[in-house]
Amino acid sequence: MPKGIYNVPQPWNEPVKNYAAGSSERKELQAMLKELRSKEIDVPMYIGGKEVRSNDKVRLAPPHDHKHTLGHFHKSNKEHVTQAINAALAAKPMWEALSWEHRASIFLKAAELIAGPYRAKLNAATMLGQSKNAYQAEIDSACEIIDFLRFNVMYMTEIYKQQPPVTGVGIWNRVEQRPLEGFIYALTPFNFTAIAGNLPTSCAMMGNVVVWKPSNTQVYSANVLMEIFTKAGVPDGVINLIYPSGPDAADVIFSHADFAGIHFTGSTEVFQNIWKTIGNNIHKYKTYPRIVGETGGKDFIVAHKSADANIVATAISRGAFEFQGQKCSAASRAYIPSNIWEEVKAQVVADLKSFKMGPTEDFTNFINAVIDEKSFDKLAKYIDAAKADKNVEIVAGGNYDKSKGYFIEPTIIRANDPKYVTMCEELFGPVLTLYVYDENKFEETLQLVDTTSIYALTGAIIAKDRYAIEYATKALRNAAGNFYINDKPTGAVVGQQPFGGARGSGTNDKAGSMINLLRWVSPRTIKETFVPPTDYRYPFLQAD
Repeated sequence: MPKGIYNVPQPWNEPVKNYAAGSSERKELQAMLKELRSKEIDVPMYIGGKEVRSNDKVRLAPPHDHKHTLGHFHKSNKEHVTQAINAALAAKPMWEALSWEHRASIFLKAAELIAGPYRAKLNAATMLGQSKNAYQAEIDSACEIIDFLRFNVMYMTEIYKQQPPVTGVGIWNRVEQRPLEGFIYALTPFNFTAIAGNLPTSCAMMGNVVVWKPSNTQVYSANVLMEIFTKAGVPDGVINLIYPSGPDAADVIFSHADFAGIHFTGSTEVFQNIWKTIGNNIHKYKTYPRIVGETGGKDFIVAHKSADANIVATAISRGAFEFQGQKCSAASRAYIPSNIWEEVKAQVVADLKSFKMGPTEDFTNFINAVIDEKSFDKLAKYIDAAKADKNVEIVAGGNYDKSKGYFIEPTIIRANDPKYVTMCEELFGPVLTLYVYDENKFEETLQLVDTTSIYALTGAIIAKDRYAIEYATKALRNAAGNFYINDKPTGAVVGQQPFGGARGSGTNDKAGSMINLLRWVSPRTIKETFVPPTDYRYPFLQAD
């Protein structure tokens, strides 16, 4: 039981800085970018509070300038995975026994460190390591991780406050929310520094210990996050940061008796393989592991014939191409009615022509590089196939170049077949495929939207007609875990729109809400009787 529930600081969404020309935050960030680019760093593993190095080092480079070296990280092997598990389990007794308010204080301090002295460093690391512009990094690696930390503390206290009503006489019923029995594996993606920070900390906040494996392409900013967590007072061994291959990690972690759960963001294929492996190994575990994952998306924009063409075009330009389309929620397919298509097309083409693309250090660039060569080659292959298909039109973009950085020009494909491959498969880049439908076949088109993809993460309806909005909201109730009306299908804010989807998009455990934190505790109900009976006989047994 918590040793007392006190008032905690009420959370608020961290204000987003604009980095306008001449502003102090812009100058500070530019100076930090210059400083980080000027040196090569050596990134160790962090196991049990110790820096651990191996003989196998991996180079870190900006995706937009892949010939420049930012540093190297020390690749982990199976032995390091075992060491991280042992360190976590050794730290567990003291950590889970620590009063909840002291755990809360650590993560509230981490939020303040990011909001203040570490803001420029974490943003710059995200800009360089993951090729995000200043505004994108500010939203992600500063504001969103701050919001996660602050709001999760509030959700934690609300969970602990939930107790049974006092209804019995002479008894006291109560609920204890225990950390899970064992360790949690946090497997985090490249595309959001905030997600990489939230997955291990949300588990740790509830008294769990964590083995954390980030994506190799996010290690540069993960190293800064670990510096912040240590500075905030996270005890040694509570969060252990390692960099093994996926198979090496899986072989050790999913065979360990103390494996208690996985907090995952990544591809659907990987998540399904993990689920299968856990199922096959279920007899090895002390308890049934919690499996929490947010995976892929094939997110949509549906415009009704009553929609304002300018709103549709802007939703496409922002929803599909901000963050280089490397958001789980990015618009990847669109359905445009024939009556407004030409107007939408004209504005979108004009928007894309005005996009400036290049390195993140130039603050005038709206579009930056995709994450790595593998992603670049995949996207280029789809674009080339579309160029060669007579039933497909490249409406805008279609060019790419990886000579200096992994640059994919924002591209719009018009498909005559609503089941064309890029209408169905997740691409995870700045490529949108759209289908122009008969303006009088709205209901049939919604049926297409609902059945085209295995995913159900985000989606949007754009219309003036309120009957159409209501119809679409009901018809697409299972097609998106986050649904937007007259807006782009991206930009969920912690504390306002808890994020997650179902179907092939994950377990819909809603990061940024109490729902997620409840997955990392195991309740125990306790009944105490003050004056227990001393005779087994009930009154009805007495003779007349």
